[in-house]
Amino acid sequence: MNFLQDSLEGFLAREHRVVIVEVTAVRGSAPRDEGTFMLVAPTEIHGTVGGGQLEYMAIENARKMLADAGGETRFDIPLGPEIGQCCGGRVELTFTFADEEARKALDGRLAEEERQKPQVWVFGAGHVGRALAEALTLLPVKVFVVEARESELDQLVSGVHQRLDAMPESLVAGIPAGSAVVIVTHDHALDFLIAREALARTDLAYVGMVGSKSKRASFAHYLEEEGVNRAAADRLVLPIGGAAVDDKRPEVIAAMTAAELLPAFAAWRKSNSSKSA
Repeated sequence: MNFLQDSLEGFLAREHRVVIVEVTAVRGSAPRDEGTFMLVAPTEIHGTVGGGQLEYMAIENARKMLADAGGETRFDIPLGPEIGQCCGGRVELTFTFADEEARKALDGRLAEEERQKPQVWVFGAGHVGRALAEALTLLPVKVFVVEARESELDQLVSGVHQRLDAMPESLVAGIPAGSAVVIVTHDHALDFLIAREALARTDLAYVGMVGSKSKRASFAHYLEEEGVNRAAADRLVLPIGGAAVDDKRPEVIAAMTAAELLPAFAAWRKSNSSKSA
């Protein structure tokens, strides 16, 4: 069995006989939420409905359908000792052949999920910026990297949107609300310009900058000289990645920063959903 994950489009283009396995109901504790789906082909799968015995049962049933050897179109499974899992909840799975109509629906669903992904704007494509961009490609976010140096952008991994601009700070105003801004340029003065523009907004989920306590103090003094309310500096995460791990390697800073972003997005969504309620 090949568990290699490629894009949904690539999987569907390559596999002509596919069953869609979807979590259509969840009661109690379960490994994945309602709406989660995976695709099962004769020898490959795409995605996961939670792993463990539940997933193996689902794959086996889907493959029976593909082989015209029976199979059920619906499972209602307790996640307990009976199947060797201990989540304690109950999950309903549905099994559907991925015909042309179903594939179009998946395309639409994918497009909507892509539209709703939060954006992370990384200013700077040096060592930390590249490491962060690479780490973020594994997460459900859109990654944009802004640089004034084309040679640095050339070293980015695929799947990252690039912006070459001699005045990176000018792009901040156009970033969508709810996005994150992470500032890791090669120039402290440029860092400050970008941060000032980002903190002038109150609708961003996260604004962070690489640096130290002394850099934070310098930035606060800079804001004061610029006539900006010093309280704005309180919304800046500096240093990014926190102090829980004393390790300044770019890959470690990137991992710790990525871990900060997801709670920030969740908090922003919660705050804004309560305002609209």
